[in-house]
Amino acid sequence: MAEGLTNSLYSKVLSAKSAGTRPGQVHPMAIQAMAEMDIDIHRQVSKGLDVFEGQEFDYVVMVCSNAAETCPFFPGGRKQIHHSFEDPASVDGTDEEKLRTFRKSRNQINKWIIDNLVLSDVQGVM
Repeated sequence: MAEGLTNSLYSKVLSAKSAGTRPGQVHPMAIQAMAEMDIDIHRQVSKGLDVFEGQEFDYVVMVCSNAAETCPFFPGGRKQIHHSFEDPASVDGTDEEKLRTFRKSRNQINKWIIDNLVLSDVQGVM
């Protein structure tokens, strides 16, 4: 969701990529929650960190609660930022309760991106 939100907000000045410590399928409820904001992530693929090995990034933002412990250093990032969000896929409940959690996470990530990734070199272009 963070990749889709960042690219939706800042695609003219940033190119967001995402990877994880446990790659797998993008959760259908993440796709649904993002579609509610007219952001299509159904073609996104959950990639492993090894996909980006040897590449350089200005910023590496780790958003999962266990990312700092599981992946404390990404050598391709000039600046690393850690911020924990609840993993909505780990929540039990009815489908509606789960979807509500995905929406909550989406909104929290969106707010965090807006509040924290309006970088000085981006502000003049926006």
